[in-house]
Order: sequence, then structure tokens, then C-alpha cells
Amino acid sequence: MSEAVLFTASTYSHLYNFHRPYLAAFRDLGWEVHIACGGAGMAIPEADWKLFLPFEKKMTAPANFRAQRLLRRAMEETEYSLVVTHTSLAAFFTRRAAAGLDRCRPPLVTVAHGYLFDDKTAPLKREIFLAAERLTVPQTDLLLTMNQWDYELARKKKLGRRVENLPGMGVDFSRLEGRETDGAALRRELGLAPGELLMIYAAEFSARKSQDILLQAMALLPERVKLALPGQGALLEECKALAKHLGVERRVFFPGSEPDMPRWYAAADMAVSASRSEGLPFNVMEAMYAGLPVAASAVKGHTDLLARGGGLLYPYGDAAACAAQLLRLTEDADLRRELGAQAREAVLPYGLERVLPQVMEAYLSAVPGMAERKPVLVGTAERIGR
Repeated sequence: MSEAVLFTASTYSHLYNFHRPYLAAFRDLGWEVHIACGGAGMAIPEADWKLFLPFEKKMTAPANFRAQRLLRRAMEETEYSLVVTHTSLAAFFTRRAAAGLDRCRPPLVTVAHGYLFDDKTAPLKREIFLAAERLTVPQTDLLLTMNQWDYELARKKKLGRRVENLPGMGVDFSRLEGRETDGAALRRELGLAPGELLMIYAAEFSARKSQDILLQAMALLPERVKLALPGQGALLEECKALAKHLGVERRVFFPGSEPDMPRWYAAADMAVSASRSEGLPFNVMEAMYAGLPVAASAVKGHTDLLARGGGLLYPYGDAAACAAQLLRLTEDADLRRELGAQAREAVLPYGLERVLPQVMEAYLSAVPGMAERKPVLVGTAERIGR
């Protein structure tokens, strides 16, 4: 059998949306590519073999331990040269599945897409999360983080045998090019008049994403300011009800899941985020590449992206402070243009064509004897769209 790699994640959609270029890169190197994930099945043509895992969000759900047994069996039956695991749930159970495997345990790379805690998290909750990470350190041959706070924590707490920080997984910015006409058409569809400003925040409706803060801020902003909230999630209807209660429902668009986000970025004047925590958010990076100034909560991930300019920060959860920053952008067209230009420049290092070789080099560095074999990846990033 040729060399084989196993990618695991909590959902098929995670691999589909963020990791297909890496599956393709391994195939370009002649590797056999296996994936194991939960959630609704999706066609991922870069995978040679798929395993469904019955993951459930509750950590102690019996289904998660069944998933662990399935992963262990897969590792016993296939001599993987490398296992790469993503998302907190899958990362924990993938590493637990590898525990105790001696002769057949493959090298294991864990990618932390943003720890679900920070220094403002309640101490007990933070310690629970840390305990899970400490338990799996023996199976974490390489830990890859993607923001400075996570990196420093992982190094300090020794959460991996080796820890490195990378600029995310890379964003395919090419799909954002040349969409100005589409943006103008969408503004007409939305009924936006000249002089009206559109803010954009594409995210799952969840407590962590905190759309309610933006709705409260909208009540403090002028009538000419509109807000688009593409996405689905458990709190969507609750947010719609809050918009109505605050009297801003006519100024807020809820388009649901949007397969063509580039036209929304092309239509928007500003980007905003209210998230409680992030790894390195794709939605903000795409907005920055589209030249949009950003107003974001001052949390990890956001602070990394805006460290070199491109936006304004406000304390997480403070609707009045959020509104104040948005008002600055609303009232100052020159500031919007200046920050938009800064945003475009600041986000260029996070493009897929720059990041993919860095990530692949890190992946292969975990495989004994592979350090001297430089991957040939020309064209991989360009062939795989998202």
C-alpha cells in the first residue's frame, strides 16, 4: 500500500469547507487519502475512503465513544503514515483512539482552530477544557495553533510534544475578485438607497457568535445603517424576535445560509463581528480582502488580524461601545477608505497560495524520515475552490 493519511473532523462540512486543498495536496504527492467525520455526508472527491463517525456535541455521549472505537479500528487496520485531526470534539476522540497503540500508532497532528476558552473564561470551565488537552498530550506529536493567544498558552502548558503557530489554513481569495457588478445588483435587490450603508456579519447563530450584541448596537445607530446577518443556527429565530422587539427588523437582513458570500462582501460597506472567541475567522479575512473596514470584538483571532490595521476593536459584549465604533465608521468616509485599504494589505499573508506550502511542510515534518522530501504542490491551491 502507498503512504496513507487520515483526516478527522467533527463534520464533513468542516473538511469540505476548509481542507480540500490539503487532501488534494496529499494526493498530488501520491498518498492515499482517508477521511473520518460526523454530521451530514458530503461528496469530497479528494478522499479515497470515508468513515462515518457518530459524533454528538455532548462530550460524554455514548456515540462519541463508539466513534472512538471506530477510529481505533481504522488505525489498527491501516498503517497510516500520518493522522491529522481538526475541531475540538474530533481531536479529543481521535487522540484517545490512538492512546495505547504502540507498534501501529501513526504520527498525529492536531490543528487547534481556536480553543473554546481564554483568560476571561470562568476558571472551572477553563480547567475542564485544559484537562482534556492535557490528557491527550502523549498522542499530540505536533500541535498547530493559529493565533498568538492559543500559541502562547499551548507552549506554556506544553499541550503538544511540539507546538507551532501558522497563519490559519489559508483563504481562497480568488473567488472574491471581480464581483463589483454582483455587489451593485444585490444592493438594488435589497432596496438600498444611495447613502445607505450596509454592514455584514456572516456566522452561525449561536451564543458564541453573539449576534444579539449587534442588534442592540443597531438600535443606537442612524436609520441609514443596515445590517446583513447571513447564516443559520439554533438562535436564528431568537435573533429575529429580538430585532423586532428593538424596532430594527426593517433594517436587518436575515438571508439564511448563503452559498455566494462574495456578492455580499461586494455589496457591503463595512464588516462587523461580535464573537466571544475565534481561531482565525474566515468571514473577517474575506471581508478584509474585499477591502471592507472592520469593527470587531477585542478577542483572540480578531486582535491577530487587525494588529496591523484594517479596523476598530471594542470590548466583547459591550453593545454601546460597538455602536460607538460603528458610528465612527458611518460618519467618516475617509476613515472607511483608509481602514479598508489597510485591511486588504494586512490579510494578504493569509491567502491559500501562501499558507498551503507552510501547512504541508508542518504536516510532513511530523512523519519520520520525511523532512528531506520537499512536497511539489504547484497548482494545488488554484485547482481547489471553496
